[in-house]
Amino acid sequence: MQLRKLSFAVAALLAATAVVHAEPPAEPLVVSDIAEPGQVGGEIRTLIGRGKDAKLFVVYGYARLVGYDRDLELAPDILKQVEVEEGRAFTFTLRRGHKWSDGEPFTAEDFRFFWEDVAQHEMLRPTGPPIIMSVDGELPTFEVLDERTVRYTWSKPNPFFLPALASAAPLEIALPAHYLKQFHEDYVEADELAAAVAANGARDWAQLFGRHSREYKATDPNLPTLQPWRLMTAPPSERIVTERNPHFHRVDVNGIQLPYVDRFIYQVVQSTLIPVKVGGGETDLQARGLNFADVPFLKQSEERSGMRTLLWKTATAAHLALYPNLNAADPVWREVFRDERVRRALSLGIDRTAISSFLYFGIAEPANNSVLPESPLWDEAIGKAYTAYDVAAANALLDEAGLDERGPDGVRRLPDGRPFQLVVETSGEDAEHSDVLGLVASQWEELGVKLLTKPSQREVLRNRIFAGETLMTIAAGIENGLPTADMSPQAYAPTSQIQYQWPMWGQYYETSGEAGEAPDLPGAERLFELFEEWRVAGEMADRRRIWEEMLQIWTDSVYTIGIVSGVQQPVAVKADLVNVPEKGIYNWDPGAHFGIYHPDTFWVRD
Repeated sequence: MQLRKLSFAVAALLAATAVVHAEPPAEPLVVSDIAEPGQVGGEIRTLIGRGKDAKLFVVYGYARLVGYDRDLELAPDILKQVEVEEGRAFTFTLRRGHKWSDGEPFTAEDFRFFWEDVAQHEMLRPTGPPIIMSVDGELPTFEVLDERTVRYTWSKPNPFFLPALASAAPLEIALPAHYLKQFHEDYVEADELAAAVAANGARDWAQLFGRHSREYKATDPNLPTLQPWRLMTAPPSERIVTERNPHFHRVDVNGIQLPYVDRFIYQVVQSTLIPVKVGGGETDLQARGLNFADVPFLKQSEERSGMRTLLWKTATAAHLALYPNLNAADPVWREVFRDERVRRALSLGIDRTAISSFLYFGIAEPANNSVLPESPLWDEAIGKAYTAYDVAAANALLDEAGLDERGPDGVRRLPDGRPFQLVVETSGEDAEHSDVLGLVASQWEELGVKLLTKPSQREVLRNRIFAGETLMTIAAGIENGLPTADMSPQAYAPTSQIQYQWPMWGQYYETSGEAGEAPDLPGAERLFELFEEWRVAGEMADRRRIWEEMLQIWTDSVYTIGIVSGVQQPVAVKADLVNVPEKGIYNWDPGAHFGIYHPDTFWVRD
């Protein structure tokens, strides 16, 4: 590759002399479905439990090349137009006059820079481009058709491409080249780059580049953005401020550029204090850190806090689920968990109706972490499999699995003589997890199973899961409980390391076999085969057939143990904050929590 140099002096001059005018693109996106068009000004405050959650400015901002609308249909957003041919060729057209937040043009060069100079650079991406950009090992042919048009072409369909761009944590395929070239070895003289690395304290230029290029990590407030608000606060900070992007691409029907609100502020507080601070009116918009159990307190505090408490539906397949680690490092526990009779028994041993009554005022429904009744793929036999409370059947299954020996304390014995003493680990951030586990523990005593709880920090817990050190984890269920046959069934096959029931199998897929372990359980192997079939299925009937078989295997095998669904999410809103929906769906992906409701259209009444 020919070395293309750009001195720091020139880069600094360009940045210093850039004229930034508050103006949308010449071809803006007109948002016509705003309930009440508003006025510019004011701020929105929200609370977060840790500094790393500053990434929410990308999540809540929810500006995407293509994004989901409120009906969970994909549509162009940042892009003016998307053309798809045979599911394998994608032509993207940019909006005329669109600029980054610093006023520099957003062009095809930003896509080329990412694909040629970042995604395929062995120093910046040692494992290569994102796995979603690979179809059976084939990377796309990338073309710049003109200054505002690019195309990605594969020989086979890539049904994951557009949904990944619309994700809460979006697939990144364009970067502000004009800003980031100053940190890239192909564009800067070696001595200048070395000086920048030393000044930053980075290990090398690749780490320097990473610290300045990862918008989702919220590490560089100078990184130009296309989001409605731009980051203004350098980490670490207890108060992260974002300010309106003067070149944001959306306008309302009156031609007023969005976002309406000037600043979106994220205040870091101890997560356990969030409900109390909401009750004191120290936020304007809050869902994170609030649970259904907080609703009575929030309602009682409304007059004092000036807040309204809304209740939104959730779309997760299960509000909470238990994840037995089929890749546990302990060989005895690993074999116990791989026996589907054990997993079925543990599920049958949970009195979900009692949990709903004790913790959720009886409104939660038994769930097995598959699909919800609102999904077109719902089938009652599948959706309710192994959710009935049946102690006798559960004990019979455990006896049949060879766990019929018990100690003097009534606790069953493992094949090696140890007691069936099961440690369920939690992230330690949510008292709700402990409350649910306390009830499950009392119910499993009737099975001769002793449950213990172990809290830890989220990052520590994940590392323990990945290493096989955990036996079981409690966490939210599958994110999208409302899938259609056209949506990816990836969550039901071993495809990701963060699938807590089989992290090593998921890692094997994510790294193309370079790490982790290949699935070696027939049901899991079949799920992966079906997932691969879905990727190339051309007909709706075929995709639906694949989904139905996958759901049948998933629920029969009870790879995860869903507990309840239908637990509503409290959303606290300041009384003078306009356009926050009274009824919504609170979900991570698809949904981006508030993202699909476009907080750039929220505004503060005088």
